[in-house]
This record gives sequence, C-alpha cells and structure tokens, in this order.
Amino acid sequence: MKCAESEVKWMETLQDAIKLREEGKPEQAKEMLLTLHGQTPDDPDLNYQLAWVHDMLGLEGAAVPYYEKAISSGLAGADRRGALLGLGSTYRTLGRYGKSKEVLELAKKEYPEAREFNVFYAMTLYNLGSYQHAMELLLTELAETSHDEGIVSYRRAISFYADKLDQVWE
Repeated sequence: MKCAESEVKWMETLQDAIKLREEGKPEQAKEMLLTLHGQTPDDPDLNYQLAWVHDMLGLEGAAVPYYEKAISSGLAGADRRGALLGLGSTYRTLGRYGKSKEVLELAKKEYPEAREFNVFYAMTLYNLGSYQHAMELLLTELAETSHDEGIVSYRRAISFYADKLDQVWE
C-alpha cells in the first residue's frame, strides 16, 4: 500500500509541476521536477518535462540530456513527438546542425503527417546551407496549410514554383 501511495504522490507532484510550467512559472516547476528526478531519473515523462522547463528558461544546453533520456527511455505518443521536435530544435539553436538534421529526419519518418517537422527541418537545412531545399519545404507548407485569402488565391503558383526557384523562363 505504501508503494501505491508514494506513486500517487509522485504523480500529483509531476502534475503540479506541469501546471506551474503552464502558468509561466518554469523555475518553480524545475525545482519540483528535479526533486522527482532524484527519485526516478529514468522516467521518460519526467525527463521530457525537465527538458521542456530548461528550454523555457533559456537553458538549451541543459535541456538536451533530458530530451535524449526521455526519448531513449521509451517516451511515446504526443510527448515523443514533442520531445523529438524540442530536441531537434534545441540542437539547431546550439549550432549542432548535423544532430538537428538527424533527429528531425527521424521525426519526419515516425510522424509523416506532422507538418511542423518540415518547418523546423527547413530551418536546419538553411543553417546547413541547403537554401533551395529549405525554401521548397517552407513554400510547400505555406501553400498547403495557409488559410490566408491572398496565399490561397496564389496556392497553385506557390506550389509550382516551390522547387523551381533557380529556374529562369525566357
């Protein structure tokens, strides 16, 4: 019974920390999460939450090991999707473009319907000097997802030119 009670308390503390993060109090959330981490350092959900608050606090370098641990420990579903995006984006902001590309390519394979990965992947491609491919991805996402009246009216043209930016017609 004692074990079940402590598990309930642990989950309540985790939820309280998430609430603090959502309320814009990441420093307080971080303190609570680090306390839990001392008890269960391999929990994927906890590591994901720690990565998230570190990112919120501008501590990207410190967020990386938590993202990596969350993913390698079996984080699943929407949280895995978020962690892959967070890790790929964080690697990019740290100038680790090759690692960013690797993580975002994995994410694109695992979640082919998740269009946000193309946008972050395009940013990484830009940093790697693949400007044409980056623009093609962004223009395609813009054309296919925008509800802006002006964009919608030129959707076919934007889609057509997305992979022809260097082509010149005479």
